[in-house]
Parts: sequence; structure tokens; C-alpha cells
Amino acid sequence: MPEGDVLHRAAAALGVLVGERVEAESPHPRGAATGVWKAVDGRRLERVEAVGKNLFLHFEGRLVVRSHLRMSGRWRVGPAGEPVLGRPWLVLRGGGWQAIQSNGPVLEIDRGVRRRLGPDVLGASVTSGDLVAALQRAEPNRALGEVLLDQRVVSGIGNMWAAEALWQARVSPWLPLGEATPAELETLVGWVCTAMRAAVARARSRTSVYRRPGRCCGRCGDTIRSRGMGEANRTAYWCPGCQRGPSR
Repeated sequence: MPEGDVLHRAAAALGVLVGERVEAESPHPRGAATGVWKAVDGRRLERVEAVGKNLFLHFEGRLVVRSHLRMSGRWRVGPAGEPVLGRPWLVLRGGGWQAIQSNGPVLEIDRGVRRRLGPDVLGASVTSGDLVAALQRAEPNRALGEVLLDQRVVSGIGNMWAAEALWQARVSPWLPLGEATPAELETLVGWVCTAMRAAVARARSRTSVYRRPGRCCGRCGDTIRSRGMGEANRTAYWCPGCQRGPSR
């Protein structure tokens, strides 16, 4: 699933259409059924905002379109007039550029989702202190790995970044939030902010535990494990040898 860094890159790419009065179409029937293309056709795109795993396209008249890519969606920006392959959910055309959204499982007029999201890890005005405070306001008995993936607490962190940040902070995804020390939370959010900002510039580092179950931990040599977590059964990856806390 695209995580926060991918969405921020998409927002930057869509910036070429900001200020343009766009022509819109939805070749895919499910995209057309959302009514988004009719709502935005002929409107000026005022700004594009990435918040967590969401893109919010702000059009004149206070109309906001929300795009969530889930597992398979993608945005592609290219010169206007390029052939549109397949049946994308949404095509936006300006004077010199066009943006194509394909396989878009969530495309809708925003009805307040933006207000329900936690602080964005990559937000320009968001500090590590803001993120630690947001985590500490969550239910203390919840597993830390679950809390990190809850977009209402902090937004932008997905499975990969959560697994790697927990490894960097040396805490288990199963550790109850209330048992994590302030220093551990500071280490966790400090690392993930730095790493995700680097990834926006396409400088992702190699993973240490994500999708590496059964391999040796590069820090302590123990065997990396994986298991489903929470109601959504998202896969957690961790090293029981050097990450403090329960190892389920």
C-alpha cells in the first residue's frame, strides 16, 4: 500500500496543474459513478495536499476531492495529449499537462475525512513533539504497532514504516503503548520522520525487518518473525531478540 512518502511525491507531481482550469473525464464506469469528474470539470485547481495516505485536491468553490490509493491505485502526470491507456478512474487536463488516476478504490468528494486524521508525519509544521503527544493520547493498553497504523492517531505511517521504526527504537510491535518510554517514542518518531522525508526525495534505505521473516536480524542475529496484528490482520515484523516487549 502506498504510504505517506509516496503520496507526498504524488502531490508534488500534481502541482503542475495548480492554477489551471481543468477538463475532467472518468473513462472507468466506477470512476464515473463517483460523480467527481462532473463536479470538478471546468473548475480551477487551487492546491494539492497530501495528508497521511490521502491526497486532497482543492478546487475553487471550496470543493475538495479525496483520493486514497489503497493497494493498487496510482497517479501519473504527463504532457497533455498523451494517449490515455486503459480506463482510468479520473483524468484531469490543463493547458500543458494531464494527471491520470488509475485503479482508484477511493475517489470521492471529501465530507470531512481530512478533519478526522491525526497529524501528518511529513507535515511541514508538524514536529516530533507533536507526534509523540498524539501517540500518548491514544489508549495506553493498545499494542504500539496497532497505534502507529491508526491514521486517526498519526497519519502517513504504513506497515513498512511501522515495522522499521519499531526496530530502530528497539521495541516490539506488541508492547502496550503505555509501557513505551518517552525516550523510546522520541527515537521512533525521530527516525520515521527523517527516513520518510528522505524517501520523498527517493532515498529509501534498505529494510531491516520488513518482509524478512525467518532471516537473521542484522543487529543481534536472532530470527525475525512475522504475524498478523489487529482487526485488519496487518502483518507485523519484528526481532524478538532485540526489540523490547512481548513477542507473540
